[in-house]
Amino acid sequence: MNTKEKKTAILLIHCPDRAGIVHSVTGFLSSHGGNILYLDQHTDSDQKVFFMRVEWSLDEFSIPVDEIEERFNESCGLKYEMSYRLYFSDYVPKMAIFVSKLSHCLYDLLARYAAGEWKVKIPLIISNHPDMKSVADMFGIPYYEFAVTKDTRDELAPKMLELLRENEVDFLVLARYMQIVPELLIDAFPNKIINIHHSFLPAFVGAKPYHAAYERGVKLIGATSHYVTPVLDAGPIIGQDIAKISHKNRVEDLVRKGKDLEKIVLSRAVEKHLARKILVYHNKTIIFS
Repeated sequence: MNTKEKKTAILLIHCPDRAGIVHSVTGFLSSHGGNILYLDQHTDSDQKVFFMRVEWSLDEFSIPVDEIEERFNESCGLKYEMSYRLYFSDYVPKMAIFVSKLSHCLYDLLARYAAGEWKVKIPLIISNHPDMKSVADMFGIPYYEFAVTKDTRDELAPKMLELLRENEVDFLVLARYMQIVPELLIDAFPNKIINIHHSFLPAFVGAKPYHAAYERGVKLIGATSHYVTPVLDAGPIIGQDIAKISHKNRVEDLVRKGKDLEKIVLSRAVEKHLARKILVYHNKTIIFS
């Protein structure tokens, strides 16, 4: 963390919608010397649920860090039946990357990491193949291979979880990891496993979706990032993007454009997650600006 950066606190809140919530939260912060740096809110009028992200400077804040959550709960949380999470900007999360044989997303993540774009640590990379070890070595990151197949997945899951816990990993990123994530890991990292895939599902399934889409003459291709849940590719969507296709494009063009989209959409999802700008409610996400 840059020593010139101010230490801040962040609250992600959701609760039943009613009058006075914003006034109560901002009043609590200002009454204790909190300078609000960011505030964004949304109300789901159908479900009558209020969502909010607020970030404030701790420079002049009078409540000790270890007492903020308790004091906030007493002042606002209980009164408005809030569900909330509190984060601090000086904490550097640890991200584990899972990868198989495709390198494009892995290279993009590691390039951003090496360039210092994100405040994050990457203590390890896990793969079910040896192919990407040279990439990990290039960036000086420990590489662990688990020969995961549909038959060994559950057997190896406890060993993978132990490794992640030993390294105090906070969240996982699947950089085109071509295996189903065991439920043991999903349960251990709820809404903390980010996946990326093409957006042809469910129309074009199988090993060669771009070839199938080409044969069908599709005019758009896309990529989707989402959190992993036990239901395959059905977790809360974080981000999506598309690229236009014409009759002039060959299969190779579709694959290249698809890879570019996957890199961008995955990196955006990681960035939002690190910035604490994603709030999951049921199976949907609120993405704050």
